[in-house]
Amino acid sequence: MGIISFQGARTKVKKQDDTPIKVSDYMTRKLITFTPQQSVLEVMETLVKHKISGGPVVNEQNELLGIISEGDCIKQLNESRYYNMPIDDANVERFMVKDVDTIDGNISIFDAANKFLETKRRRFPIIEDGKLVGQISQKDVMKAALKMNSQHWRDI
Repeated sequence: MGIISFQGARTKVKKQDDTPIKVSDYMTRKLITFTPQQSVLEVMETLVKHKISGGPVVNEQNELLGIISEGDCIKQLNESRYYNMPIDDANVERFMVKDVDTIDGNISIFDAANKFLETKRRRFPIIEDGKLVGQISQKDVMKAALKMNSQHWRDI
């Protein structure tokens, strides 16, 4: 007498795409950038107008020199009030953060999420061949997460 199976027909499991989701897939490429010579007042106007919290500072060759943020602008406001100096005289170079962490566009979005957690940064510039090519933000990582279904989370 033969063995009878009650499992029924098995459906083929769809193979998951194991290509990691990269930072470059979700980074912003069209950036609002600033120059070291721009006034902080102009930066504040741009940040408010475009509803952004900061941006990269670049030279004429699109090389990253620093980052200027809302916090940097507020420092300038506080300093100008304290020293009773006009705000128009302050330029970006004086208030930008020059020691900038960057991130590789080829790393996975999950590695980027870990770097955000470790550093408490809000954004990371992406550099290729010495030039600024994009930026990834915490919001971009969240957008990537929302586009994935729960199956991807278990398999990655």
